[in-house]
Amino acid sequence: MLERFDLQKTYQYLLIALAFLMPLTVFGANLIIIIICFLWLFSGNYKAKYFQIISNKLMVASIIFYCLHVIGMLWTEDVQWGLHILHKMWYFLLLLPILFNIAQRKYINYYISSFMVAIALTEVTSYLVWFQIIPAFKYATVSNPTPFMSHISYNPILALAIYITYYNIFLKTNLSKFKFFINSFFALSMTINMFITGGRAGQVMYFAMLTILIFQFFSNDKLKSLLTVLVLVPLIFFTAYQTSNIFHVRVNDAVKNTINFEISRNSAVGERINFAINSWDVIKENSIIGIGTGDFPSEYKKINQINSPQMQPTTNPHNMYTLISMQLGLIGLVSMFSIFYYQIKLSFNSRDKFIRDIGVALPLMFLVIMWSDSYLLGHYTTLVFIVFSSFLYKDFEKS
Repeated sequence: MLERFDLQKTYQYLLIALAFLMPLTVFGANLIIIIICFLWLFSGNYKAKYFQIISNKLMVASIIFYCLHVIGMLWTEDVQWGLHILHKMWYFLLLLPILFNIAQRKYINYYISSFMVAIALTEVTSYLVWFQIIPAFKYATVSNPTPFMSHISYNPILALAIYITYYNIFLKTNLSKFKFFINSFFALSMTINMFITGGRAGQVMYFAMLTILIFQFFSNDKLKSLLTVLVLVPLIFFTAYQTSNIFHVRVNDAVKNTINFEISRNSAVGERINFAINSWDVIKENSIIGIGTGDFPSEYKKINQINSPQMQPTTNPHNMYTLISMQLGLIGLVSMFSIFYYQIKLSFNSRDKFIRDIGVALPLMFLVIMWSDSYLLGHYTTLVFIVFSSFLYKDFEKS
């Protein structure tokens, strides 16, 4: 006779599998998500689920953020693109509350370990491509070896993994010698990997992460934290600049294209500056409620034709703040910031130092990188943000 189906334990296996698959494969992660959502939606006990979700301010903020996108459809002319945005943002309405509901704090180490194993696998594969031991595949090239996703997504996710590794080495007091060796090895290899791949936003996130970690390490001495940051961050930057050709070239290009913006509009940096300038002209005229959830492509095309007709229009300004401000105005921007506010606030209520520290680091790192791309729209980075948010901020509120 079959044993009784243990739904709660099944959820934990699925969450561990999701944490492993989310940096590796869109199909695999989506399959796990579908199974989790299907089980949750048809498992009953809806009243208890509702009250658990609605009692957490982060979950409420996430749902409101999505609902504003729905309301923004009321003054949207391009309904088709609006529906596309609603589809991309559904994680904030349904997936985050569902994962929050089923996640259990006693399994947090398993979730994080599963994620770290996946990043280690990705990193090893990256080196195999870089050393030309295996042929480049999917997104990877020998000069930019990011195999399972583009460097735009890979480097920010790698920065989060490096934070966890550094934290284990420098802030955990009960680490065994074996775990210390493993973490030290991957701390070095991941750091090198960060600068042999081409994700500039992730590299900026790395230095932001390092700054946050230093302040957490010297939490009782702000002056020592500041001095360490002023010494260590430039040291690592110039070491990477002198030893990594791709980092050297991309730093030079970023500086040159920023200084010479008018003649470098077609560069990645130049395009982002141009997107921001054009978008700001639209935002000024629609500052409170925006132009609607689906009208960014059409409205940007109009202003681009006026300001920079030689440039191709875009459907994404590669800046999360610009995108939300244009779509939903100041109301949408405040709603998005409320998500990060409650993440940080809830973190400070945790008695577990690691949960508190990473709970603060996650939103701060995303607040930095969202200046360079719409990282709450991309599959990989959004899913990492949602999965970590589902268990880092659970049951932290004071009763």
